[in-house]
Amino acid sequence: MDCTPTKKGFRRLQSLRWLCEGKSREEVAALSGFSLRQVLRFIKAFNFAGLDGLIPGRSSGRHRILPKEQVSEKIVPIIEDPSLAGQSHWTAVKLHGWIKENLQAQLGYSTTVRYLHEHNYRLKVPRPWPLNQDEDKRQAFCEKLQNWVADPHIDLWFSDESGFEGDPRPRRTWTKIGKVRHSPYLGEHIRYNVFGAVRPKDGRLGALLFNLCDSVTFQVFLDTLAEENPPVEGRRAILVLDNASWHKTKSLNWHHFEPEYLPARSPDLNPIERLWLRMKADWFNGWIAKTSEELQNRIIASLSSLFDQPSILQSQCRPKTCL
Repeated sequence: MDCTPTKKGFRRLQSLRWLCEGKSREEVAALSGFSLRQVLRFIKAFNFAGLDGLIPGRSSGRHRILPKEQVSEKIVPIIEDPSLAGQSHWTAVKLHGWIKENLQAQLGYSTTVRYLHEHNYRLKVPRPWPLNQDEDKRQAFCEKLQNWVADPHIDLWFSDESGFEGDPRPRRTWTKIGKVRHSPYLGEHIRYNVFGAVRPKDGRLGALLFNLCDSVTFQVFLDTLAEENPPVEGRRAILVLDNASWHKTKSLNWHHFEPEYLPARSPDLNPIERLWLRMKADWFNGWIAKTSEELQNRIIASLSSLFDQPSILQSQCRPKTCL
């Protein structure tokens, strides 16, 4: 009663208090100034919704049709594995229909979406994932990676190449319903490849631009990387790479770097991949290059911004040491 923000709410609670003290409904009506019908309505509201039922004015909405626990037990598992419900994928519309039919719950579409949001589900485009990975090799590599990260005498580098095009892939953007948003392109196939290596421990980055990827250009990159990062006595420099053919040419001069190869089809274990994704999202989303020079300048500008912010490289490229 002391916490009630309105006089009307105070009077309603006071009426219930008198009932709890043993006064009759007629006596409460006479003392409170409410009619007997109103007192009966307060009793019914309290029995149905507790104190919330006595809040004056509009309520926050109807009571939940499905409790959170029931959503967790019956809906979340089929979202994670649609095959449990005989489906290959879910849209909110399909899920809404399935719940109404199988759980006999008269949910609205917006309520279904809200229940998903309550459990931290969002609509995302899934990332393609190979089926034929060797999980034993991936786990063994993660254990080695964990030991390298913990060893203070090892400088751990991650290297990879990424292509940047003048006509970037269209990305999601906010668009008014009913309006078509266009993403222009030239179709000139302007492209540059960036060779990069990052040392997450201190955010150091090395990068070069080339027109193609082969063992010759990769050797130039290795030479430059070794020149800019000379060997340190008593320390090992391990360079983690994928299994591209130009990474395994026998004639390569690795200088003081020790190559270590990722398990097959495991790009998720190379944190520099996240760096390429961030660069493309921040600098090439909706941007188009009309000439090779424009594309080259844009790539250089994006790399320069990363050279000046090693803290971003440290956080973005933190190694994934377990599965």
